Amino acid sequence: MRFAADSPFSLPLFRAVWIASLSSNFGGLIQAVGASWMMTSLGASAQMIALVQASTTLPIMLLSLWAGAVADNLDRRRILLTAQSFMLIVSALLAIGTWLGWITPWLLLIFTFLIGCGTAINGPAWQASVGDMVPRPMLSSAVAYNSMGFNIARSAGPAIGGAIIAAAGTATAFLINALSYVGLIVVIARWRPNLPPRKLPRERLGLAMAAGLRYVRMSPSIRMVLGRAALFGLAASAIPALMPIVARDLIGGGPLVYGLLYGAFGVGAVGGALASRRLRMRMATEGIVQIAALALAVGAAVTAAGIFLLALPALALAGAGWVLALSTFNVSVQLASPRWVVARAVALYQMAAFGGMAAGSWLFGSVAGTHGVAIALLSAAGVQLLSILAGAIRRLPEISQLNLDPANTWREPDTAVPVEPRTGPVVITVEHRIAEADIPAFLSVMSERRRIRRRDGARDWTLMRDLADPQLWMERFHFPTWLEYVRHNERRTRADIANSDALHDLWLDAQPSVIHRWIERQTGSMPGAGADDARAFDAVTDPSRSS
Repeated sequence: MRFAADSPFSLPLFRAVWIASLSSNFGGLIQAVGASWMMTSLGASAQMIALVQASTTLPIMLLSLWAGAVADNLDRRRILLTAQSFMLIVSALLAIGTWLGWITPWLLLIFTFLIGCGTAINGPAWQASVGDMVPRPMLSSAVAYNSMGFNIARSAGPAIGGAIIAAAGTATAFLINALSYVGLIVVIARWRPNLPPRKLPRERLGLAMAAGLRYVRMSPSIRMVLGRAALFGLAASAIPALMPIVARDLIGGGPLVYGLLYGAFGVGAVGGALASRRLRMRMATEGIVQIAALALAVGAAVTAAGIFLLALPALALAGAGWVLALSTFNVSVQLASPRWVVARAVALYQMAAFGGMAAGSWLFGSVAGTHGVAIALLSAAGVQLLSILAGAIRRLPEISQLNLDPANTWREPDTAVPVEPRTGPVVITVEHRIAEADIPAFLSVMSERRRIRRRDGARDWTLMRDLADPQLWMERFHFPTWLEYVRHNERRTRADIANSDALHDLWLDAQPSVIHRWIERQTGSMPGAGADDARAFDAVTDPSRSS
């Protein structure tokens, strides 16, 4: 079969990974049906049934940032192999425990929680690896096709799972899931990514996690996506979380009916994935998310009627909305993040989206236990309408044209005073000469400059004006070590160059800024210095266009 040159499927690696991932997704969906139906057959409460989904999404909220920091600093291929192997072992143990009759409701939740931990560790490395497998212009399509693969499995996997459970029991479903990891492990083990050499030492995990949090906090476009993803996930979680109760109580069916309902949701999701590329060509990001949220709200409300023939198309509509919104959020976060921090940004997105889903599973499970599943679904539809209202108040940004490739314009300066990576603290001052008439424009440029510097690791950024020389302005900020100063400058992207160019245009008489790089010293540590002496600084001065 031939594929278009601009399709990710034209790349043999992506095709192999996609097919292996599709098989693994089938196993995961069969396992999910088995876990939910087993909890139902054990006579558990509606809240306990809803907690099956929460137990798989909660680890994503708890572990994703750590996993993202690991994925940005270590070999992503090895992380994927470790996570997939861990999930294989846990799934096999769950199958054995089920065959032996040892599984109780709480033990089932523990096993699904452990599988969720594997998913949480796998997720950021997997999402960030997509950018290592395909060129940036193919990234949106690759993410959508990965979502489509999952939802192809969602369309048929639950029905197959229901049939397997009805014919051979839940233990067989769990065993099939364990075996489904094998193909993906083999493909990933054979993959040898061609990555650029690492210029700097790896960050310590604590610092890496803090850097990821700081980058997202100082990136308004990513923050907005995360907030919308959390609100969407809160309301959207009700449909998959309550589907076993819909099948059992509202419709009065068994595992096969549950599988068919879940399958309808998956069929709609495949349709949404197939339509996503065309929609992105014709509509803004906000418009796609608005349509997706409306589809979820309508799907939940119609499903609440409890009529099987109406529930199938309603769930298909909801499935389309589900994949359209989540793939759009995912692509937006990846396009808004440079490669050095993309796994952490995706991890925080997953924490927001799946944290909302975990909270929604608990919330609407509680509502279903108290007021019935129909009221819970109608309540979820109402909450989803709040997502539409949020978009009407503040639209999601368009970020597809951002160029976040490394700028590669900075070179580490030679210093008269010897420095090592751990030397510090490092204090940077940058002097600018600005005409009086250009001060309003200068302050606007420096506001954005402050955000960029703080986002990339600068601490305590301040802007000062010389009282004796009103044309002289000075930035001041610092870093704990010389290595962190180097990291800060290596993180500059091509999109950031526009801010530097705007500043250069404001320099008085085209006179470049003067940069002073200071190493803070304690005079008390020098021979003959008194303990009460003030701090001294070693300085390197450089009239330069970058700092």
